[in-house]
Amino acid sequence: MAKHIAKRILITIPVLLGLVFLVFFMLNVVPGDPVTVMMREHVKEDLIDRMRQSMHLDDPFIVRYFRYIWDMLHGDLGISWKLNRPVTGLIANAFPYTLKLAVASSLFSWIMGIPVGIISAVKKNSLLDHLSMGISLFGVSMPVFWVALILQNTFKNVLPISGADSWQCYILPTIVLGWSSAGRIARLTRSNLLDVLRSDYIRTARSKGLSPLKVINRHALKNALIPVITVMAIQISSLLSGAAITESVFAMPGVGGLAVEAIKKRDMPLLQGTVIFTAVLIIAGNLLADVLYSVIDPRIRVE
Repeated sequence: MAKHIAKRILITIPVLLGLVFLVFFMLNVVPGDPVTVMMREHVKEDLIDRMRQSMHLDDPFIVRYFRYIWDMLHGDLGISWKLNRPVTGLIANAFPYTLKLAVASSLFSWIMGIPVGIISAVKKNSLLDHLSMGISLFGVSMPVFWVALILQNTFKNVLPISGADSWQCYILPTIVLGWSSAGRIARLTRSNLLDVLRSDYIRTARSKGLSPLKVINRHALKNALIPVITVMAIQISSLLSGAAITESVFAMPGVGGLAVEAIKKRDMPLLQGTVIFTAVLIIAGNLLADVLYSVIDPRIRVE
């Protein structure tokens, strides 16, 4: 088990380095002079040149890349051009809001999605099955910003529609994010459970006289949830990295909203930091899914 986890961690290292290189390269070839962005117009050329030298912007690209890697390993993601504050600190201040929203949305989607998928599979082709799958399809198909605006207009006199000052502020964003994810989890749970229920070992378990509940709990559900775990792990890592649209619509000061503001203001260090932070969380989510695979099904472990 420990060997399997160590191998998966080693595989993620070159992936992360390659991703940082791509992000650093793409954001460094974007047109525009960062010094001009920081100091704006009508500044003397000699002052601009001194500022460029102090920021090491005249160094070769590969030198700046490895300096960024070194600083990143020490927790330094640079200084925001617009806010003149460390990017690491800005992300650290915004992350708790995103963490609360991600945890609430994930729990909502799991509590709603998995039971609905199981019930739909057990009651295949029934009215309950068609109704639940129709609602889940509606949740998956509707754009997040559209659902957010509908809920804001519907509940604006009952619940807060912006900010993150109290727990009530998280109710509508949680439903917006969780509904879409719950629909995906419900449909995936249903399809996988139906495939497992057609297996020979399930027929054997039924022939032994086990009740349908025991067949599902002891034999079918564990195998059916393996693909669902992938979606759940990627989902929570993506939510942790910042649901940019939802946080922007509800004016929440999370990581996603921070990235949107960085794009609007062309604040490349801040945008670069949020993108890399997002990538690290997604890679960590995939690593967590691999570990959970081996816990649920030991056959997946790499000897």
